[in-house]
Amino acid sequence: MSVLINFKICDNAKECGGIEVCKTGALSWDTKKKTIKIDNSKCISCGRCVKMCPVQAIFMAKNDKEYKQIKKEIAKDKRKISDLFIDKYGAQPLHPGFIYKLKNFKANVIEATKIVMVEIYNDSSIQCLLRSIPLKEIVSHKNMKFCKINIHNDKKFLERYKIKKLPSLLFFTEGKIFGKIEGYYDIDKKKELQVKIQKILK
Repeated sequence: MSVLINFKICDNAKECGGIEVCKTGALSWDTKKKTIKIDNSKCISCGRCVKMCPVQAIFMAKNDKEYKQIKKEIAKDKRKISDLFIDKYGAQPLHPGFIYKLKNFKANVIEATKIVMVEIYNDSSIQCLLRSIPLKEIVSHKNMKFCKINIHNDKKFLERYKIKKLPSLLFFTEGKIFGKIEGYYDIDKKKELQVKIQKILK
């Protein structure tokens, strides 16, 4: 069996959840080419990478016929990354692929090769899913990735980034924070949040 990636909707980052859960090295990060590398000779068809991808950009083909069919479908796909952010800001995470662990903050955020928008939250700061804003409506920057981190009231982290309200959005590039938005915004305040994000990303 073979793994395929639709790079049209994949953020192609070394922090890929598929790489993280791959136990055999079938998926890895190519440090020279700065891209996700696929070695199907190492794939054991466990399917972990497929389940981990938050935007369903990773596929597994059972045979050559299915492999060719998936390649054709990927070639016809007109979507882009910003079309597929299915999670919502300030809500219970919908997909595990968006959830990063605080202990891996340096590797996933500080050392990221793209702009990273991080939603910092704890269990008590999660709001109603129905009133929350879909990420695809506020994340439009083509070279940006998104993740959620539950800090479990880590006081040192809150103090380091001077966070007073949760959830909060933190913006990082090249390991440095360059923007912050604190507090919950529901669908009635979507435009207000969009304006704030646009100002930060200018």
